Amino acid sequence: MEIWQLDPAVYAGRKFTARYRTKGYYDICAAEDGFRLRYVPLGAPMEKSFDDEFFGEWLEEPMAFGAFEGERLLGYVEGAPEGWNNRYRISNICIFEENARGKGLGTLLMQAIQRAAEAAGARMIVLETQTCNENAIAFYKRNGFSIIGFDLYSYSNDDPERHEVRIEMGKKLK
Repeated sequence: MEIWQLDPAVYAGRKFTARYRTKGYYDICAAEDGFRLRYVPLGAPMEKSFDDEFFGEWLEEPMAFGAFEGERLLGYVEGAPEGWNNRYRISNICIFEENARGKGLGTLLMQAIQRAAEAAGARMIVLETQTCNENAIAFYKRNGFSIIGFDLYSYSNDDPERHEVRIEMGKKLK
């Protein structure tokens, strides 16, 4: 398995579907001193998915790396600088095949994009995930990220009811 930088001329605009399975979600509850997260198990595991594409047009100078086994792309990470605040945003990190997960590919991809962020002089690396993506939240925490904010209605007016609230996570680089 090798990590290669992806060429935008080859990958830009290619579509993919990201899938994950969840057994629960983090409920964001108002508390006397602010907010707290409370883990709530689901009655049965649920599969979630969303469609996306490589090198989204909204990114400033995106960079992406792929995890390859031979010519087969197993996963990728994409990020770009946020020039206005000197942060580096990971816009996607995904291992495409279920059987390729849990083998260290995500960590290798995260290390590659973090090196790119450091080379760009970013002060911090940030990303978003959803309160129902418990495996991603655990992965990001293992890689040094912490919760830095949330948005109750980022994706729709029903996010809290769908247990899919946006969580911002970050990691200081300097």
